[in-house]
Amino acid sequence: MWGRRRRGPGRSAEELRAQRREREAALRKARRQEQLVSKRLLREDTAPGGQDGAESVPDPLREDEVLELLRGVQRGSEDRRRALSHLRWALQNRETQQKFVRLDSSMRTLVGLFTSSLADVQMEAARCLHELSHSSDPAVAEACLPVTSYLLTYLSGHSVEFTELCLYTLGNLVVESEAVRKQLLPQGIIPVLASCIQSPHEAVLEGLGYVLSQLLQAKEAPAEIIPLVLDSVLPQHMLRLVCSGLKAGTGAAVEFAWCLHYIVCSHTADAALLALGAVPALASLLLDLAAEMPHDAPDGLELLVCPVLRCLGNLLAEEPGGHGRDERLLIALFLILQSFLPQHPFIVQECLWLLNNLTADEPFFCSALLSLGLLPALLQLLPCSQMVTVLVLMVLCNVAAQGPALCQGLHQQHTLPLLLPVLALPDPEVVGLCLELLHLLFLHWPEAAADFARHGGQCALEQHCSTSELQERARALLDMVTQPPGAATSSPRHAALPTLS
Repeated sequence: MWGRRRRGPGRSAEELRAQRREREAALRKARRQEQLVSKRLLREDTAPGGQDGAESVPDPLREDEVLELLRGVQRGSEDRRRALSHLRWALQNRETQQKFVRLDSSMRTLVGLFTSSLADVQMEAARCLHELSHSSDPAVAEACLPVTSYLLTYLSGHSVEFTELCLYTLGNLVVESEAVRKQLLPQGIIPVLASCIQSPHEAVLEGLGYVLSQLLQAKEAPAEIIPLVLDSVLPQHMLRLVCSGLKAGTGAAVEFAWCLHYIVCSHTADAALLALGAVPALASLLLDLAAEMPHDAPDGLELLVCPVLRCLGNLLAEEPGGHGRDERLLIALFLILQSFLPQHPFIVQECLWLLNNLTADEPFFCSALLSLGLLPALLQLLPCSQMVTVLVLMVLCNVAAQGPALCQGLHQQHTLPLLLPVLALPDPEVVGLCLELLHLLFLHWPEAAADFARHGGQCALEQHCSTSELQERARALLDMVTQPPGAATSSPRHAALPTLS
């Protein structure tokens, strides 16, 4: 029987629980897309002279040519703005950037022009600094250290275009250099961003979200940055802007949704976000997002849906039962899932992760999954991909662990025939989960075992009796399938497996 597996060497209930949590961690890591540590470039479409500069990159300049450009911007002539424009164009080349920052007084000159009282000169100098901030060379980013305090000061300016440029320059520098981050924190970047977040301008808010998202992904963020963020007004405004994403522009909402995701993933701020009402607020947003699905959803909406699903799923993983019992949330999840499945299948994994955390140790949502008629839609996802199959099986295990009534419901809705192809897969993890599900079904609803045998289940189980990691479970299930109807089985208390939280 299945109980032998639990009583075997090293197979205590606590160890099985630990194994399941390891699987959870592996799934979370596997489904996480590459972090959004990337640089943004605000660039005009034309190069000096009017030629198209959107795609072309200038050739590298010689040392003497770079020096001549520097001398051109140092001259106090009326052509200084044009000289800066030529310098900005040249600085699109990585080699030219490196040569420029190595020149004596180059950065001092550029910073001086950045603080000019002439708006057009100041803007061109800011564009030059922005080109430097986009460099992939950390030495170039660190050469920009003298400008960070000015960038922060100018965030309170009146020009939206100039403020936006300063924000993206800061964000780019934060990505590349720990030295820049360490300098910005005592300079007060968090209070400055907290002041900017109340701006009425979408472009400024989106740029601010970009800076903050880069800061929150730094390796030192949990210890040094997130505590400062939590002590500010930023979290409540981030949550507000994320939840108003459908009414305002989605650009800022996307940036701040990722910010919330990185904070949640740090495991240092869950209590603070829960106290702000993050779970009900994000759940309400999902309902609103689902309402958009049958209509013309804005392009790029998946970029907002993804971090919102992750935030909610991970918060529920830390705070089981922290959600309200609103079955509309299940319907919303399936509407979102089905809408994005054709073009953005990664959203399916995010939806299933949240569904797993909703149904873990939660009879209300497990029952609602069946009573709302959502099980067929869930079962249809079994063949989609390895990870989707694993997540679907985890949800089904959560449902089956609730006992006889729900196991009867799974049986009556023809779950068993759909599990036979899963048992034929070559993936031991998938097959192992399928065996766990079958065990719960047979244990709580013995009629399922007899029905499984009628569908050819005995042969499907026998093929795993020679696989070392699966044979004990497969043989235990064969015992259940082949025993006479009505024979005694182990009690649920001894055999039920823990579910994911």
